[in-house]
Amino acid sequence: MSTPTFSDRIERIPASGIREVFDAAGEDAINLGLGQPDFPAPDHAREAAVEAIRAGKADGYTPNRGISPLREAIVDKHERDQGVSIDPDDVIATAGGSEALHLALEAHVGAGDEVLVPDPGFVSYAALTTLTGAEPVSVPLREDLTIDPAAIEEAITEDTRAFIVNSPANPTGAVSDPEDVAEFARIAREHDVLCISDEVYEYTVFEGEHRSPMEFDAGGNVVVVHSVSKLYSMTGWRLGWVTAGSERIDRMLRVHQYVQACASAPAQFAAEAALTGDQSVVEEMTDSFERRRDLVLDGFAEIGLECARPSGAFYAMPEVPEGFIDECLDRGVVIVPGEAFGEHGEGYARISYATDESELEEAIERMSEAYDAVV
Repeated sequence: MSTPTFSDRIERIPASGIREVFDAAGEDAINLGLGQPDFPAPDHAREAAVEAIRAGKADGYTPNRGISPLREAIVDKHERDQGVSIDPDDVIATAGGSEALHLALEAHVGAGDEVLVPDPGFVSYAALTTLTGAEPVSVPLREDLTIDPAAIEEAITEDTRAFIVNSPANPTGAVSDPEDVAEFARIAREHDVLCISDEVYEYTVFEGEHRSPMEFDAGGNVVVVHSVSKLYSMTGWRLGWVTAGSERIDRMLRVHQYVQACASAPAQFAAEAALTGDQSVVEEMTDSFERRRDLVLDGFAEIGLECARPSGAFYAMPEVPEGFIDECLDRGVVIVPGEAFGEHGEGYARISYATDESELEEAIERMSEAYDAVV
């Protein structure tokens, strides 16, 4: 049998550190590694999908951009939340936020280009950049784990084509100040580079407020990536969207047509219902995540772990001693090494507190034992 050969770009991409840790855990482990809300999807979203299936509305391809009611709901959402008017044709419904991010990168960057990525930052940023043939360039965060606009501006070179920002952030839980968000838009405009803003955790904010670079975009240099996955606990539905100016959307649509054609039809009907229906589930989830955040931070303080206070999402990123992560895994607690999110994540671990409080309390007890074993 001949030895298979693979593209250089694939060989440069490591397996996801999140999935590696998850797969190594036993079935009875407390999983604080996977960023998935433990709430059910809204009933009205589920019913909308079922109704569409029964009525035969979900049997065929939808328009490439997505069904009109969904895109209109997305337009209304951004006008309500960001005060920004968007044409429905400047929205593409995608297979989750992951495809939206892929489209934004694939349509704008290629070989010889550089993309600035937060470090530590979400694992897909560097990997999807590498898939385009471009080079990811790490931008270290501030001590409080927020993205520093000055660090982004300093890292820009003649080869820089884009930079990625994420607020509320995975893996840190940090929320960018409005002044920083305005700076992201200014930097993109003045340096004529693309700002890709990942806003999938928009509604999960405990302190401060979510602001989008699209609110300050006067030059058409901002692309927003979004999803119902974390907003409405609909990770399995794989429905996201990307918004941008018409020329950028046209190029992203060309990629979308060939890699996806259209997002799942049932998921589109479900997402439209989620966006237009009762929003009380969002407040309930946010209140619950804030209680869990406080429980986890109190636990870290008792253990002796230093941690920047997360203001949103459902992640915390404490500094951890050497050997701590392995000791946690030995005790059946799955947490992710910080270096899975970039070289500057070394010495940290990401904890997802998107699980119930009783499991979090048990996990903290086991983490305390793990800490005592290595210090």
